[in-house]
Amino acid sequence: MTINHDHLLNYPIPEIRQTIRWQDTALYNFSIGLGQDPMDEKQLDFLYEPRLKAMPSMAVVLGYPGFWIRNPDTGVDWTQVLHGEQSVILHRPLPAEGEIIGKSRISSIVDRGPGKGALLYNERIVLDAKTGEKLATLEGTTFARGDGGFGGPSGPVKKPHPEPERAPDITVDLATRPEQAIVYRLNGDHNPLHIDPAVAAKAGFKQPILHGLCTFGVVCHALTKALCGYDPARFGRMDLRFSSPVYPGETIRTEIWHEDGGAAFRARVVERDKVVVSNGLFRHPGAA
Repeated sequence: MTINHDHLLNYPIPEIRQTIRWQDTALYNFSIGLGQDPMDEKQLDFLYEPRLKAMPSMAVVLGYPGFWIRNPDTGVDWTQVLHGEQSVILHRPLPAEGEIIGKSRISSIVDRGPGKGALLYNERIVLDAKTGEKLATLEGTTFARGDGGFGGPSGPVKKPHPEPERAPDITVDLATRPEQAIVYRLNGDHNPLHIDPAVAAKAGFKQPILHGLCTFGVVCHALTKALCGYDPARFGRMDLRFSSPVYPGETIRTEIWHEDGGAAFRARVVERDKVVVSNGLFRHPGAA
């Protein structure tokens, strides 16, 4: 089965209503590495329930509609899909408790041609279930490697944010834990690639890899620490490209360059000197 452009563009992705408990927020924050220094009061603000805050990247696990692209009627070869890009735009700080609604859609599809795959651009709006207020907008790009040549449009293609050529202004090193992928999957992403050594080996990895969105969370932690003083109200937006997987236990170094309204960034694993996140864009609230 091949992609039907109009069908996929209007695919009925289920709307999700979700209750957030303080335990869910604390688990998410712990799963991306907060709390490794239990004497760090600023990190405890994201783990201790009397004063609990939500890390901005928690938006990626809110209103998640599941792996719907695996449904046969999508026409997508789900075994060949990769998560290529992700962004989070915060309209206000996320609640540590409450009820939300997630509304997802495919916003555009790009046909790169036979043997070159397709790009599926998706959007999810996260709303406060009681007030209808918009909390966050998520935009992502899925690279469907096996689905090019279906006769769809060849553009437009999102342009990556340029990386400065000078040395970074700030670097933040955050260690991941050996069991971090096992913990992160408790947020709802149960792909066996992140826990089963046999599945990881079949996919060509020496061990289960960290979820891309867990890497996203670790980098968000670095940006929130370095650019926002651990205050989510000072966080507006982050965009990035996934370049390479991370193995649990490796150290992620986020390299940051100051720009008007925010920063550019990328991240690499220290142990292998391998870039894992590229073309990063950070903006404070209200910045262009």
